[in-house]
Amino acid sequence: MGRMFEKRKHTMFARWDRMAKAFTRCGKDIAIAVRAGGENPDYNPALRRAIQNARSVNMPKDKIANAIKKAMGADAADYAIVNYEGYAPHGIAVLVETATDNPTRTVATVRFAFKKHGGNMGNSGSVAFMFDQMGAFKLKTEGLDLEELELDLIDHGLEDLEQDESEEHGAIAILRCAFTDFNNLQTALDERDIKTISAETEWVPKNLVELPEAQGDEVLKLIDAMEQDEDVQNVFHNLA
Repeated sequence: MGRMFEKRKHTMFARWDRMAKAFTRCGKDIAIAVRAGGENPDYNPALRRAIQNARSVNMPKDKIANAIKKAMGADAADYAIVNYEGYAPHGIAVLVETATDNPTRTVATVRFAFKKHGGNMGNSGSVAFMFDQMGAFKLKTEGLDLEELELDLIDHGLEDLEQDESEEHGAIAILRCAFTDFNNLQTALDERDIKTISAETEWVPKNLVELPEAQGDEVLKLIDAMEQDEDVQNVFHNLA
């Protein structure tokens, strides 16, 4: 079998790791939504979005159902969203979004990752001002007139529409709005019966920083280490 088999095996295991991480992340989002608004998605918009996002990464129905059931249990973990900020090597700003039931553990692991990979953890607010918190909706472009849709949704908070390619969904559009307009844009899409692949909030950098490849690789090693931590939901940065 040789080297080609080993390469395929490595790729397969890496994909499984990404799927496991995505399922863990979605499970926590579901748990947070259930604890905040109950187990019925018909009356809990946050849970509807969490389920929708879980489906977008092909999380099985039974795992989604188990996550909801587990969150309703008396001994369910009580997750809190906590953000940590700092700098990667070469001055790249990093914002780490976590969902944790033990902030003492989480802050220690995040601080260790910064230090190990040549970065520095900062105080709250030390880099957040370099980002805008925005809503991001991903949807399939098939059957949509994007120019018409963009004009239609501007009055509902749409600030940016870009096209992209997804390995899983093909041609997609990404719609962004200010964080305060998230519900407005979600309602507008629902009223037009436009199904979204996912609906989330992101921290979008105001400016990007370009680095030589070798320095960029150092930054990416830190980001990868952060993303491997089970408490970390997302890592945002301003590396171009």
